Amino acid sequence: MSPFDGVSPEQFIADFMTSFTDEIVRGEEDPGPIVDRYYTPDMIQIADGVRIDRDKLIAHIRPVRKNLTHYRLEVHEALASGNRIAARFTLHGQMRKKAVATEVHFFGELAADGRMSRAHQLTRALPTGQGGQGGQPAPGKEEEA
Repeated sequence: MSPFDGVSPEQFIADFMTSFTDEIVRGEEDPGPIVDRYYTPDMIQIADGVRIDRDKLIAHIRPVRKNLTHYRLEVHEALASGNRIAARFTLHGQMRKKAVATEVHFFGELAADGRMSRAHQLTRALPTGQGGQGGQPAPGKEEEA
């Protein structure tokens, strides 16, 4: 059974990234168990050439949790085959002191249970405008921290 059965690749990546970010930003729970719900214990993510394992991902989450006040994910396209997904999306965010927007080219491999086991990402920062928010929250996702 494919992790994409019954859901489009665009919807899968939107749901995965949005629910993971919601739990990280809104939750009081330690980031470790949250990461474990979305990623396998041996997960590896390569982001712009930087290798990130589970411990490094958890360390990365702490400042995001503290500083992200609004976000929106805009999925431009996604394709899936077997347990692999490729997607192009933009993350729009409002940090406490500035707006950010990042274009992401994402290639992922999922375990049978739907958790991410491998991911490769190429990113680039996008202009955000003068002092504006990094976009409005996704529909039904009012992100107030």
